[in-house]
Amino acid sequence: MARPLVQARYERSIAIGNGGRVSILEDWPSADLRDAGGNMRARAGYVFAHGAGSDMRHASMTALAEGLAARGVASLRYNFPYTENGGRRPDPPRIAHAAVRAAADEAAKLMPGLPLFAGGRSFGGRMTSQAQALEPLPNVRGLIFFAFPLHPAGKPSDERAKHLDDVRIPMLFLQGTRDDLAHLDLLAPVVKRLGDRATLKLYDDADHSFHVRAKVAGRTDAEVREEMLDDAAAWIDSVIA
Repeated sequence: MARPLVQARYERSIAIGNGGRVSILEDWPSADLRDAGGNMRARAGYVFAHGAGSDMRHASMTALAEGLAARGVASLRYNFPYTENGGRRPDPPRIAHAAVRAAADEAAKLMPGLPLFAGGRSFGGRMTSQAQALEPLPNVRGLIFFAFPLHPAGKPSDERAKHLDDVRIPMLFLQGTRDDLAHLDLLAPVVKRLGDRATLKLYDDADHSFHVRAKVAGRTDAEVREEMLDDAAAWIDSVIA
């Protein structure tokens, strides 16, 4: 059965800590998921940051946001300042963390009463976990990483994972087995070290962009994405429960 499409999308901008502004997009569940009072029914909200080489409007971000909305999870996407201003070089952590915190604060206002989760694609997920490690994000119950970038391509290391020890809420790692930025022989021990706080879901033959070779994997990128979104929604429900 086809899933309902996103019903409502709102775009505007918010202020961040350094006095600048960034754009945000809200995606809410469809009319098929309205409650008895006619309100769009979401069971959770997700503060969703983009990767280093894209922005909040990238096709992959849109597909994931719409997929979450179809599963009853509202999302708030946002730009980092460098993408908002047309730059290519990612912001330094201090500025990126300010954007993460401003987006989380805004989500708490826009989604009152909803359990909140945060994270994002690659760089966006790592900036979110760093911000959470430094000071817990308000009302955020867990972090979801779509391809956590454990190390640069060609430079295997687990140095980028050290701050995760200071994250005290549940974390979900959605990772491809062919991800050049997260070798499994390094990532798996990190997740094990984090204990019950961390869950690792693997997608066979998927790379950092969750692209699979159809002849090898026996399925398409879209099928991988659907499985990943189902896993994310099920994990959200388990944390809420």
